[in-house]
Amino acid sequence: MSAWVLPDHIADVLPSEARHIEELRRLLLDTARGYGCELVMPPLLEHLESLLTGTGEALDLQTFKLVDQLSGRMMGLRADTTPQVARIDAHLLNRRGVTRLCYCGPVLHTRPDKPHATREPLQFGAEIYGHAGPEADQEALALALDCLRATQVGPLTVDMADVRVVRALLAGQSLDAAREAALHAALAAKDAAELASLCRDLAPGTSAALQALTRLYGDEAVLTEARAVLPALPGVHEALAQMASLAQQVQGAAVRFDLADLRGYAYYSGVRFGIYTPGASDALVRGGRYDEVGAVFGRNRPAVGFSLDVKELAAVAARPALKAAVRAPWLEAGAEAESLRAAIAALRGQGETVVCMLPGHGSEVDEFHCDRELVADGAGGWSVRAR
Repeated sequence: MSAWVLPDHIADVLPSEARHIEELRRLLLDTARGYGCELVMPPLLEHLESLLTGTGEALDLQTFKLVDQLSGRMMGLRADTTPQVARIDAHLLNRRGVTRLCYCGPVLHTRPDKPHATREPLQFGAEIYGHAGPEADQEALALALDCLRATQVGPLTVDMADVRVVRALLAGQSLDAAREAALHAALAAKDAAELASLCRDLAPGTSAALQALTRLYGDEAVLTEARAVLPALPGVHEALAQMASLAQQVQGAAVRFDLADLRGYAYYSGVRFGIYTPGASDALVRGGRYDEVGAVFGRNRPAVGFSLDVKELAAVAARPALKAAVRAPWLEAGAEAESLRAAIAALRGQGETVVCMLPGHGSEVDEFHCDRELVADGAGGWSVRAR
């Protein structure tokens, strides 16, 4: 095998794509900062028992594992940053009030989580800890939408669901873990035949309600229908009311509902959302409420947030124009060379990009548009003129 061949689903990021990804990263972090989010940088590598504390089997299987040469202990490369941020909130910051945190860094997956995906996503996310009310859900969704708008992605569609609906319907039912997982999978796949088989010995009202969920997807009329066909259980009506309220706060995006969408069932504790746009094969953003995320760290704080892969976002976001730059000659020595270096330093100090043409080479820069050049003014100085 050639030395330059990379592992499957791992790729170098070349200048044009790297510039695009980096500018998106800055836009996302600046947008999160505008909401008062504080940046954190958890480590890529942790002791395995710390990294996987409280996480499900899926994250365990997605985590690369290795032995620490210093301690001999097992270590893991993070596959998701949210558990680390929950640990930071619980143990390092330990604040009583609301905490808004954001992050952006690589995660590693043992397998791609969807077709054509990378195993090295650049994960950006924002999370709000310490507020149990719907206002935090509204703010998290608003921030997610603003992040995408800042990158000129659109049009946008928000998909909503709420795990409390199914939990309320299954409360009091005797289901082992395997059957419950199969039920969730059948609902998510809208497999009516499999669902009917799994519901065969449940209470008639529960069975009918679960089967009705496979038909409850679409616009706001879904919530009206759900109130009519689902039992009047507190958890069900609370979830429907909160989704309706959250949808009313969404501006500039279509909203749809899918009450059978149970992705992340074991992780989320309330409303969950995905944000879609044409050209993306799946949701660009996934988020929602996950109040139990900090429990394993001894501090069960309310939590809501979202994350996205900046590399995936770069595939559909508008590419910015090339950065304007100044082309400058190369002089080896002498008074003219000294004044040239001073002029270049002054321009760079003002935030300009100055590309010096090395001897024997012309303009070989692909990622900058040299629309101006630095020329001698005839009086020992240098001035910028349009090319």
